[in-house]
Amino acid sequence: FLICILSFLFQHKDAYQVILDGVKGGAKEKRLAAQFIPKFFKHFPELADSAINAQLDLCEDEDVSIRRQAIKELPQFATGDNLPRVADILTQLLQSDDSAEFNLVNNALLSIFKMDAKGTLGGLFSQILQGEDIVRERAIKFLSTKLKTLPEEVMTKEVEEFILTESKKVLEDVTGEEFVLFMKILSGLKSLQTVSGRQQLVELVAEQADLEQTFNPSDPDCVDRLLQCTRQAVPLFSKNVHSTKFVTYFCEHVLPNLSSLTTPVEGLDIQLEVLKLLAEMSSFCGDMEKLESNLKKLFDKLLEYMPLPPEEAENGENAGNEEPKLQFSYVECLLYSFHQLGRKLPDFLTAKLNAEKLKDFKIRLQYFARGLQVYIRQLRLALQGKTGEALKTEENKIKVVALKITNNINVLIKDLFHIPPSYKSTVTLSWKPVQKADASQKRASEDTTSSSPPKKTSAGPKRDARQIYNPPSGKYSSNLGSFSYGKFGSGFRGGRGRGWGGRGNRSRGRIY
Repeated sequence: FLICILSFLFQHKDAYQVILDGVKGGAKEKRLAAQFIPKFFKHFPELADSAINAQLDLCEDEDVSIRRQAIKELPQFATGDNLPRVADILTQLLQSDDSAEFNLVNNALLSIFKMDAKGTLGGLFSQILQGEDIVRERAIKFLSTKLKTLPEEVMTKEVEEFILTESKKVLEDVTGEEFVLFMKILSGLKSLQTVSGRQQLVELVAEQADLEQTFNPSDPDCVDRLLQCTRQAVPLFSKNVHSTKFVTYFCEHVLPNLSSLTTPVEGLDIQLEVLKLLAEMSSFCGDMEKLESNLKKLFDKLLEYMPLPPEEAENGENAGNEEPKLQFSYVECLLYSFHQLGRKLPDFLTAKLNAEKLKDFKIRLQYFARGLQVYIRQLRLALQGKTGEALKTEENKIKVVALKITNNINVLIKDLFHIPPSYKSTVTLSWKPVQKADASQKRASEDTTSSSPPKKTSAGPKRDARQIYNPPSGKYSSNLGSFSYGKFGSGFRGGRGRGWGGRGNRSRGRIY
């Protein structure tokens, strides 16, 4: 067999046909065929289809060593018009459960990427759009992990534009997890790091969120889709890329239905999640058409969490059985959002509210501030003298967060007590990364203030465990949860067969 190859290869295509027929022989002939079919492939263009098909048979051989050899040599077939087909084949081979084979496929794809990035992407996206679910899943993960490792000479502007165009087609029918991966892929593209690029991404997320559609708070998938999309949009917002469309939607459709929200994620405080997202976005809200109306909705919701002091009986004691519970986490979010939007309409409290409502609001602020001071004293006393490792215990971490929340609320309430109300103070939201304290600050515990808006991170934050702190006195309550990311339902258009009109079953046979 080997002598036949060496003697007649360059003179007769019949000799190459003998090599191709070797795939039907024994293990020894198959191993030789796996090496020599690709080696002399370019000399017999008229046998190209037969050669590729023969190599594919070897890629599916029962002998793992033959399969690996055949896969390793596949990039040699990636010439001219054959490259997209080879990319398509390699993408399908990503479904292998053999780790060595899987790594070979990854390496082969990367090698042909460097030959022709667009052609390789064509094969990958073809399978993402039309292939089996397992192939689609692994192809998306390949793109999300490998694209960022490719050099700039491979990832040209033209290539990135192709990725954006094809990704938009895929995003017409994705699951939540797939959407997050595609946002990771797109936000990593150099051409989308500009202001206009980030604006494109925000518009893409807004379209995915269906902000033009009626919001249904009792539909867990509808709520989940909105939250997932908003989480992806938040890191994109800046002073030049505004969150106005999302903030408007939250004020007009979500806040009025806050108590009715449902979620498929067990144990999630969905109301707090929504309020935290709104607070983060409010810093980057631009000009809003119905600012006064939406500020009124936000103000009304804030009042729900800022109770009036309990009535006193004739003997001076509380007439009720217990004092109202103060929900500090909710108030931090709502007060911060109101403070941010209030800057755009600074006379809202004085000119847009009647005197009676303003008086009522100040009574609520005063009562809340009084309870706040008690809580702050308790927390400072509990943390007094604790440094280093002592502050890293779970209990003390929660107390530190609680102190940040209460300090933030304290700063904002002081602003609103000014005559007229002021909107000049800035605070860093309690769940955002800690800013380094300025050397001139008197108290380390007051490092929640900052001279600039909270910094946005480039990748989605990790999901932290929900943390609840119960004040020692029992008079006040708080829900001090860390911002939750990463748990997703299936509430996306199309649903990929998970209850939202899937793409149908596909046979698992070879479709090369």
